[in-house]
Amino acid sequence: MSGNVQLLNDTLAAARSEGRSALIAYLPAGFPSVDGGIEAVKAALDGGADVVEVGLPHSDPVLDGPVIQTADDIALKGGVRIADVMRTVREAHAATGKPILVMTYWNPIDRYGVERFTAELADAGGAGCILPDLPVQESAPWREHADKHGLATVFVVAPSSKDARLAEITAAGSGFVYAASLMGVTGTRESVGAQAEDLVRRTRATTDLPVCVGLGVSNAAQAAEVAGFADGVIVGSAFVKRMLDASDETAGLEGVRALAADLAKGVRGKA
Repeated sequence: MSGNVQLLNDTLAAARSEGRSALIAYLPAGFPSVDGGIEAVKAALDGGADVVEVGLPHSDPVLDGPVIQTADDIALKGGVRIADVMRTVREAHAATGKPILVMTYWNPIDRYGVERFTAELADAGGAGCILPDLPVQESAPWREHADKHGLATVFVVAPSSKDARLAEITAAGSGFVYAASLMGVTGTRESVGAQAEDLVRRTRATTDLPVCVGLGVSNAAQAAEVAGFADGVIVGSAFVKRMLDASDETAGLEGVRALAADLAKGVRGKA
């Protein structure tokens, strides 16, 4: 079975044709439980997210701040496995018809087996993978299997990336480019900053791929700001925090749905 890279491409192109940025939500699998995590992804999509990144919980997440680390710890203590990540992708995509990616560090895939992982993700209806710590120069085996199975390979660029490095990264990627808005880990911030706009400008000079900005966006006003210069707005910690701070799972799901609706207004300039 082929994955859904074309669905991802079409979704991002449709947002652009509407004169807006796409809203991309991040939620970890297995949090607060496997079933609860699936419902959270569906809630984000139902609320207005165009795309969801499903996080594969990791014991040492170098890119993730304390909010996502806390959720990952809960998922890992609950015994989450790669099979649960695949089930999350499968059920959320089947319920919504929207593109679902997996965001993961390289080590779990390497241990699981690249061919096995890509085949299972495609079979689950996944659209691709975001791989923040896989060096482009070591990515050929992954990209070969991802291409074979119809999966996007999304790489992360940072403000520290030199122009030549940006060109190398974007030439190898597909789906979109994940532009980290600042140096550091994920988390909500008061301001997304000018670094992000400069990074998007420099990245666009190297590629026709959509450039989507993450790290720091937590409300509709920030989403509107980023939507003014990026093809997509990526929000993670703010969604996870809604689940963490809720009195119970039902309230958490309502919080996720409401935040997605608010952010969806932001990317449409209606905040």
